Amino acid sequence: MTSTQEKKQYSFKILVIGDPATGKTSIIRRFVHNVFTANYKATIGVDFALKRIDVDDEVQVYLQLWDISGQDRYGVMNRVYYKDAHGAVVVMDVSRERTKEGACRWKNDLDQKVLLADGSQVPAVLVINKCDLDVNIDEKNLKELEEENRFIGVVRTSAKENYGIDEAILTVLRRVLENEKKGRYEASFPNSEGNVRIGDDKRQQKKKYGGCC
Repeated sequence: MTSTQEKKQYSFKILVIGDPATGKTSIIRRFVHNVFTANYKATIGVDFALKRIDVDDEVQVYLQLWDISGQDRYGVMNRVYYKDAHGAVVVMDVSRERTKEGACRWKNDLDQKVLLADGSQVPAVLVINKCDLDVNIDEKNLKELEEENRFIGVVRTSAKENYGIDEAILTVLRRVLENEKKGRYEASFPNSEGNVRIGDDKRQQKKKYGGCC
């Protein structure tokens, strides 16, 4: 087996976004620490967690999970929190229909603020949380939601019962690794006023210092 020192290491930033009280913090705590607490104080601003993942014998990932306050979608700090994100988990609450609409708005906001070097969206999975509750889910509606909002997948989860959490986050991570191998993370943000693509900083440095080594 390849030693830790010989493994190729990556550090990726994953946003966890969605309306208030959809269970974003619970999802992160379950994934990182394998714990669940029924009552959390609402996240103010942003929280941060880190987990090391040994993808295989050759690749090790340090995954940064950014827990963005559900109140901050239109906040001036949001653009700062989103900067250099490699992917996202967008969370809705299965028991509250309005959080589905909120998830679509969060995804749209993400797509406007963060782009890959080629102008495409960063990978984002839609998480339907609190599926331990007895609520019917319209499969056709979910498929339409996935396609219309360009999610890379839809995953049902329960932070309380501990299912679907790993699948959701690893779905994003696998796509992020694919993008990394293709060199699509030379970048962050649409190149309109107030936005920057992931990689613009590098291009600006080349202009400033010249292209010679």
